[in-house]
Amino acid sequence: MKKKNQGLKIGVAMVIVLGVIAYLAVTGASATKSYYVTIQELNAMGQKAYTRNLRVAGNVQPGSIVHSGTNAEFVLVENANHLRVSYQGEEPPPDTFKDNSQALAIGTFGRDGVFHATQLQAKCASKYAPAAPGATPGAKPATASSAAAMVQTR
Repeated sequence: MKKKNQGLKIGVAMVIVLGVIAYLAVTGASATKSYYVTIQELNAMGQKAYTRNLRVAGNVQPGSIVHSGTNAEFVLVENANHLRVSYQGEEPPPDTFKDNSQALAIGTFGRDGVFHATQLQAKCASKYAPAAPGATPGAKPATASSAAAMVQTR
């Protein structure tokens, strides 16, 4: 009789532990999930935009960046659509975060019409441009004066 009760208790305990683990996995996954949307899609989301973690990309509008310590405010542009962004993160914006750079803001959209970002990623377009055909990877591009000097020495 004791073995039967002991087996039942262990079985119930295992079911409870597995249930708690499954619950934490599901709620944790949904809490960290973020949707990638364009600025146009964000504007068309309606009430859903205020309740979801989102990722929004665009180009940084020239002259719109205002730094304040590790925080920054700026405007993302995608075609004719604009989005004001307030970045408040633990780290300052990356070095590649400049006017006309491509940026990805991760956070939530507020009812004030401002996207409140907690993470910011930026990409400098010139840094990732492919090398010219026939160029040596990592080599500096030839300037007009160095090209002319090479022609004269031949």
